[in-house]
Amino acid sequence: MAPRAVFVGAPGAGKSTIGAAVAGLLGVPFADADAVIEARAGKPIPEIFIDDGEDAFRALERETIAVALEEFDGVLALGGGAILHDGTRELLAKQTVVYLSVELSDAVKRVGLGAGRPLLSINPRATLKYLLDQRRPLYASVATHTVATDGRAPADIAAEVAALLRD
Repeated sequence: MAPRAVFVGAPGAGKSTIGAAVAGLLGVPFADADAVIEARAGKPIPEIFIDDGEDAFRALERETIAVALEEFDGVLALGGGAILHDGTRELLAKQTVVYLSVELSDAVKRVGLGAGRPLLSINPRATLKYLLDQRRPLYASVATHTVATDGRAPADIAAEVAALLRD
């Protein structure tokens, strides 16, 4: 068993929104890895970062994703930093991965000032630019399909992705 598709991309790319819409169009379940991590930890991600540190969060994230890639057969959205780990990227090489690309201006509009996003709590615009620059090549390296999201309605993006996954 494997996910029908795995969504990757920067904060604000629309992974959860579009992933859920695509799952609906394909008639399969949707899961957000961050929500699964929060359920397993019993607390929100910002609290995991504060209480346990980013390393503990990333370890929990890797474990959660590895299990989901083996056991979940729907559409799975990963957190923006999940692709930083070599092992996770190796696991994604065997999956159908949709990279939702987003430029800084759209990402900032969608993310806002980083509420609930620990890595964006200080200087969100500069941090988001850094994250985009750092992670773009990693997202592209695991992508089966790359779909630009800038200036587009989620329903239009979801329809495009669903069509790609049906082919």
